[in-house]
Amino acid sequence: MTKKFSFGTATAAGLIVLALLLALSACRDRPFAEVKDTLTVGMELAYPPFEMTDEQGAPKGVSVELANELGKALGKKIVIQNTSFDGLIPALKTGKLDLIISSMTITDERKRSVDFSDPYLSTGLCLLVARESPVQTVADLDRAGVTVVVKKGTTGHSYAAQKIRNARLLVLDKEAAAVLEVVQGKADAFIYDQMSTYQNWKKNRQTTRALLNPFQQEQWGIALRKGDDRLKEQVNAFLKTFRQQGGFERLGDSYLKEQKETFRELNYLFFF
Repeated sequence: MTKKFSFGTATAAGLIVLALLLALSACRDRPFAEVKDTLTVGMELAYPPFEMTDEQGAPKGVSVELANELGKALGKKIVIQNTSFDGLIPALKTGKLDLIISSMTITDERKRSVDFSDPYLSTGLCLLVARESPVQTVADLDRAGVTVVVKKGTTGHSYAAQKIRNARLLVLDKEAAAVLEVVQGKADAFIYDQMSTYQNWKKNRQTTRALLNPFQQEQWGIALRKGDDRLKEQVNAFLKTFRQQGGFERLGDSYLKEQKETFRELNYLFFF
């Protein structure tokens, strides 16, 4: 039996298909993160006062507040995903994260894998040295008999791997373990950023010295997947407005007031 063809039915079905195709096309034209109401932000919660946890284990710190302010500006719910530092970029590239806000230095090597926002903080590499070590500058490290400790995946690690040929290089996963090597006199120096070096020296004044003058200037940025251009524009617009409205100054006063005063006395450029 021949079925009757209904023009009205065919037209309605065609309109439905067309609407679905248009919807799918619109989704393809917008970054994935933009059509979601949640942004998953990766950070390693082991880097106070930027990334850490409170007494109840909840995320806390400068980067956490920055992420939450970004969420408010974009109308997105923020979910913090605690991830080891060397696992952040792989997680971003595979879509497990939408952004990385984890005191991450912008480097040419990292830019080959991910995009970065405009810089939001300036810092530099310096040294935490054992109190009895003869080391006075980074040039003193590249010698036989010297032990240099670094944290895996950091710019300190990259610097040491490229620049230091004659010393023994010790690569550890945790900042605390690296500091302990210096405190116990097992390592001559720990290459790390200014803020952390200052804090680690403050906790261990009897056994360490802080050489805070940076030998390599660095900047931190928010990392995004390549191709998330719309989200990158939104993040950069937020950072500009947040700075103009004194947001970074407030974060500095809340978490880094003592350090700000100390760095001003030492005539070092403060971070934000």
